[in-house]
Amino acid sequence: MKPEPANQPTAWHLLQTRPLRVGRLTVSDRASAGLYEDRSGPEIERIVRQSLQLTCEFLTAVVPDDVDRIRTRIQTWADQDGCDLILTTGGTGITPRDVTPEATRPLLEKELPGFGEAMRLHSLPRVPTAILSRATAGIRGRCLIINLPGKPSAIAECLDILRMAILEALAHLRGLDPHDTRPAT
Repeated sequence: MKPEPANQPTAWHLLQTRPLRVGRLTVSDRASAGLYEDRSGPEIERIVRQSLQLTCEFLTAVVPDDVDRIRTRIQTWADQDGCDLILTTGGTGITPRDVTPEATRPLLEKELPGFGEAMRLHSLPRVPTAILSRATAGIRGRCLIINLPGKPSAIAECLDILRMAILEALAHLRGLDPHDTRPAT
């Protein structure tokens, strides 16, 4: 990989202009009913702060595995609350109650299937059943939406491999050009 010139802005530098508004949505019947501690949502927050190293403001929610509840939360965060990034956790498997992708897809203006493909490929050598995940991603307006697995350790692994793509996507969605070769001012 060719090193970037010292005076060329990176996606990370461009995103320093204002705090990142992040919605983290845990999709779980048990966690939403208080029967199970939500460990995945807090893990998303920890990893995002550590990995992206950006000032972040988090909006958080836990909802049951219900298409309408998931869709309403994502749509509200993207359209009304100005989220730059929405990360969901849970509901991407193949059981009848796993409906996060079904709730997400109709909201997307542009689907980004590479995110789900990358997560599955990265996880497959360690978890042979990773290919059962139906996680997807895409954009709505100026918001990047990504479905993540429900297991906290998988969240860390997946966000790590998606880091650069997330940063670049967020820069583009803010109208910034991380590939601009003009000197930074």
